[in-house]
Amino acid sequence: MDTTTCSYRTATGWSAPLPSALDGPQTLVLAFAGAEFADHPRPFDDLRAAFPQAAVLGCSTSGEIAGHRVGDAGISVAITRFAHTRLRHASTPVHDSAESAAAGARLAAALQADDLCAVLVLSDGLGVNGTALVAGLTQALPAGLPVTGGLAGDGDRFARTWVLHEGQPQGGRVTAVGFYGKRLRVGHGCSGGWRDFGPVRRITRSRGNVLFELDGKPALELYKRYLGELAAGLPGTALRFPLSIRPAGSGGPALVRTILAIDEVQRSMTFAGDMPEGFEACLMRTSTDQLIGSATQAVARAAQGLAADSRPLMVSVSCVGRRLVLGERTEEEVEAVADGAPPGAAHVGFYSYGEIAPALPGSASELHNQTMTVTVFSEA
Repeated sequence: MDTTTCSYRTATGWSAPLPSALDGPQTLVLAFAGAEFADHPRPFDDLRAAFPQAAVLGCSTSGEIAGHRVGDAGISVAITRFAHTRLRHASTPVHDSAESAAAGARLAAALQADDLCAVLVLSDGLGVNGTALVAGLTQALPAGLPVTGGLAGDGDRFARTWVLHEGQPQGGRVTAVGFYGKRLRVGHGCSGGWRDFGPVRRITRSRGNVLFELDGKPALELYKRYLGELAAGLPGTALRFPLSIRPAGSGGPALVRTILAIDEVQRSMTFAGDMPEGFEACLMRTSTDQLIGSATQAVARAAQGLAADSRPLMVSVSCVGRRLVLGERTEEEVEAVADGAPPGAAHVGFYSYGEIAPALPGSASELHNQTMTVTVFSEA
C-alpha cells in the first residue's frame, strides 16, 4: 500500500500537487475540514477531479489533525492506494435521530460480503444518535469486525456538521467505506483519561439520547448547579465536564457521554449517545497530563503487533472536549499519537463530537465521548 498526505488552506491553496497517479478503485481519500468549507466546496471538487475512481470520505471537524499538528479552517487529506484490499463506499441519509439505528443497518447491508474485514464510518455530528447508529451497524455485521470512525464536529459552536456525499458537504447523512480481503491488518486503540467525581445519580427519565431527569429531578437544573457561572456557556462549557454512565451496581467500565444541545423548555440535555433509564451517572473531570497519557496508551494499543508496512495509514479521532481542556497543550496530545505511530505511518484525523471504536481488542465497537481513538490500516 502507498499513502501520502497533503493539506489545503484558503489563503495558499494545496500544500502540494494532488497525486492523481494514485487514483484507482482501491484508493481511499480521507478529507477532514473546517465546517465553513460547506460554503466553499471548491477543494472537494479538486479531490473528485483528481481521484474519480477512489472512495472519497470526509467530514467537518472541531480541528484537523495532520502529522504532529492541529489546524483550524483548513483541510487535512490522506490518499492511500491499497495493493491487496478492495474498497466499497456506502452512504445513507438520516432525517431524524430516531432513524439512526436503521441508518446503521442500511450501511451494513450495503457493505456486507464474505471477505469484509473492517469498516470506517463518518457521521453527521448533530442529528444522529451515535449509540443507535453503531448498534445498527454492528448487529448486522460479523461479531468482532472492527468498526471505527467518528461524528463530525463544528468547533464548540454545535451549529452545523456535515460529511462528504458524492464529493460535496451534506448534513443529515452517514457515510462509510468497507475494506475487503485477507491481507489487511487493522489495529485500534481507545483511551479516555477521565475520572468520576461528586455523587452518583440515577437516570430516572430519558428517551434515547435525551436526558430529562436524574434522581427524579430535572437534569439540566442539576447540571447547571454544578457548572455555576460556566452554565451561561452551555452547551459548549459542558464539554469540560462529561458524564460517565454504567448499569446500576455493575462496577464495570463506564461509557462517557458529552452534551450536544440543551432544551430550556423541557429542561433536558441531548447527548451524542444513549442515556438509558436506570443507569448510574456521575460527573467527570481530568487533567492535561492524564489526557496526553491516555493518547499515548491509545496509539500503543493500535500499533501493537502490526507488521511493518511501507506506508501504513493511521487515523486518530479525539473529542472536542479534550481539546478545550488541553487548550494550548492540544498539540501535545497529537504529538503523543504521532510519536507512537508505526514506522513510516501517515497520520491524519480530526476532533469530533463522538468517537467510534472497540473499547478493547475483540470487543464490539461502540460510541465513545471524550476519548482518543486510533486506527492503523496496514497490509501484510
